[in-house]
Amino acid sequence: MRLLKIVFWTLYRIWFYILMGVFIIIMLPFLVISILREEWYPYFFIMARIWARGILLGMGFYYKVEREQELEQGKSYMLTANHTSMVDIMLMLALVRNPFVFVGKKELVKIPLFGFFYKRTCILVDRNSPKSRHEVFERAQKRLSQGMSICIFPEGGVPEESVVLDEFKDGAFRLAIEHQIPIVPITFADNKKRFSYTFLSGKPGLLRAKVHTFIETKGKVATDRKELKEATRTIILKQLEKFNP
Repeated sequence: MRLLKIVFWTLYRIWFYILMGVFIIIMLPFLVISILREEWYPYFFIMARIWARGILLGMGFYYKVEREQELEQGKSYMLTANHTSMVDIMLMLALVRNPFVFVGKKELVKIPLFGFFYKRTCILVDRNSPKSRHEVFERAQKRLSQGMSICIFPEGGVPEESVVLDEFKDGAFRLAIEHQIPIVPITFADNKKRFSYTFLSGKPGLLRAKVHTFIETKGKVATDRKELKEATRTIILKQLEKFNP
């Protein structure tokens, strides 16, 4: 029985990367055209959402989302969620219709095909480089000025399996205050259970998510950063405890 589980988990992981590649290859001409000009990013975003939903479906995932508040078209937001799985990227794309740009770790560039587009459409950060963090801030400001939203997983990486929710970094909240845009806390309940970063794990099933009431930043200043950070983390942590008592 143990051997069968290992075989299933291994094939399930391989299937995930096959799906990522197959959908990119099918959409390749349109994806390439959409990244030729920066202002064409919204078209790329539409295809990225199709890609994400195709992978979720192909992996046997179905999602259920509860929304306390709806995002308005044409408005910028700071999207923040707990981070436990590669599936977080796909689920975020599936849930949010407003074009947004991910801020993510540069290591994902190494993934064949996916990395090519990831490098050209996301804001990459080297967490060990202060210069890189500064460049991220500048690029995010540029995207926000273009009317985009930004998605940052504020834990700054994927925590250990035993950690329910790690401490949050400041970056997302600095940007939100700087541009006076609402912070959107989002809780992913099942992504770790369904497809964590532990290789021998995962199975098809339900992915629950909740989009919480937005936290306004109008009138907030740099010294309010810690308060906003803790308020966002508390909302997500309490919801995780409700989802998984």
